[in-house]
Amino acid sequence: MSVSDPIADMLTVIRNGCHAKLKRVEVPASRMKTEILKVLLRERFISNYKYIEDGKQGKLRIYLRYTDDERPVITGIKRVSTPGLRRYADARKIPRVQGGLGIAIISTSRGVITDKEARKLGVGGEVICKVW
Repeated sequence: MSVSDPIADMLTVIRNGCHAKLKRVEVPASRMKTEILKVLLRERFISNYKYIEDGKQGKLRIYLRYTDDERPVITGIKRVSTPGLRRYADARKIPRVQGGLGIAIISTSRGVITDKEARKLGVGGEVICKVW
């Protein structure tokens, strides 16, 4: 795993786990990753996640969600803002994902929230990723 962008690494692990039809995947834990997973759980893109203490930084076990006919709920997940090029969106210019079928996860002054919540609150912030 690369050290420069741990969030992108987590998104790649989730994407690869969905393509491989795995029930769960594990990533190193961090506070930002936990906040992103809270949003994914609230929006029902994953079935659950759990913090596992390992004596170091800990791990996050992510339980992936599938439809009744075994297709992954997450069909696409993409990092938008990177450490080398941060992407910010004003409250009036928050991107829509797949015409409103997906979500953009945004780090705002009110916490890590979805694009819909940010529009409702009238706040902008860093666009972390898009999920559909």
